[in-house]
Amino acid sequence: MIICIGEVLSRTEIAEIVGAAEKIRFVDGGSTAGWAARTVKANLQAAADDPTALALEARIRRRLEAHPVVALAARPRRFGPLLLSRYEAGRGYGRHVDDAIMGEMRSDLSFTLFLSDPAGYEGGELVVESPAGEQAFKLEPGHLVLYPSTTLHRVETVTRGVRLAAVGWIQSLVREPDRRELLFELDTARRRLFDEQGKGEVFDLVDKSFRNLLRMWAEP
Repeated sequence: MIICIGEVLSRTEIAEIVGAAEKIRFVDGGSTAGWAARTVKANLQAAADDPTALALEARIRRRLEAHPVVALAARPRRFGPLLLSRYEAGRGYGRHVDDAIMGEMRSDLSFTLFLSDPAGYEGGELVVESPAGEQAFKLEPGHLVLYPSTTLHRVETVTRGVRLAAVGWIQSLVREPDRRELLFELDTARRRLFDEQGKGEVFDLVDKSFRNLLRMWAEP
């Protein structure tokens, strides 16, 4: 399942983060790529010890951890590293798949949180491959695309302006993507049912099914 989540950050937060990012020291992004991916990775990312970047990354992480749709779609067990990436004109990231293990966690889901106004740069689309074909994403600032880490994907070369984004990874309580999708849809349906009809016999059956499927599939 690939899902776009709107307004993870407010306009005010975006303005503050983008403004603060001007003070960050960016370094070659290839330093954190795998041995194959670094041959196609040509972006910049915030230095690991930059205090401004660390503060911004912590702020973004808190918003992600508290976001209800992220919780429903990802079922996070833990969040992995979060990086601020910068693509200037002539920079992109070729076709690759993310590392399976990042530190002490398995990467089940990847995400890109767009920070730059799409009108301010050309190119820079995140392109995710699936059996149905390629899907390209270039979202409004503060919006996020969440997708399986198992997919091949790329960032098209930026031809004008600067693309700033936060990228990261999640280990889910539910490893299999098809099961996560089913739980997301069933959970969404039971919540709507409760909002429309309250707690009743039908809701109780749907609620029971959701909870027991989660009990069967979760890996706490």
